[in-house]
Amino acid sequence: MEINRPKIKSIPYEEFKDNETLEAMIAEINKERTNVVLGKLDDLINWGRSNSLWSLTFATSCCGIEFMSVGAARYDFARFGFEVTRNSPRQADLIMCAGTITHKMAPVLKRLYDQMAEPKYVVAVGGCAISGGPFKDSYHVLNGIDKIIPVDVYIPGCPPRPEAILYGMMQLQRKVKVEKFFGGKNRHQERKHLPSEPIIVTNHPIGDEKKQ
Repeated sequence: MEINRPKIKSIPYEEFKDNETLEAMIAEINKERTNVVLGKLDDLINWGRSNSLWSLTFATSCCGIEFMSVGAARYDFARFGFEVTRNSPRQADLIMCAGTITHKMAPVLKRLYDQMAEPKYVVAVGGCAISGGPFKDSYHVLNGIDKIIPVDVYIPGCPPRPEAILYGMMQLQRKVKVEKFFGGKNRHQERKHLPSEPIIVTNHPIGDEKKQ
């Protein structure tokens, strides 16, 4: 059974900006065929996982305020299944890292990541989490959290708009939907053996109509 293109109701597949990364993941997964029963179970489980992504919010500066805005009534990310946040890494599906990470804070972030159960994901929100941002030349700032933990989705901006955060989370949803759960993400395997290419959010189509 082959993996097909993931569907997101809010945006047609063709309007996403980086389908090449996702299609490369699908091609890699389809090299190892699976039977119809396991394939349908994968679809059902991944549908549930993609619509109930619980985040451990690791906010250290202004990008965390934008995350709070996304959770408020105006943007309402509860309609996507993201509304549940957890203070314990044992109960979280992903770490949403928003803000500057110093060298003193880096071991704490790594420890929280290690305490999360598989399958787990990381979203880097804002320039500081991605590359150090305006503080990248400072002696005490980590130039990107991907130096210590693998990142699945990058959401650039200083800070990124709420629409960009929603778009980045939908990109993570698409990634989850095409994963092979049985014998794949639910196993303790090395990341290099899994289709874990990061998705970089560039121009997001959400809200473009307002600017025109």
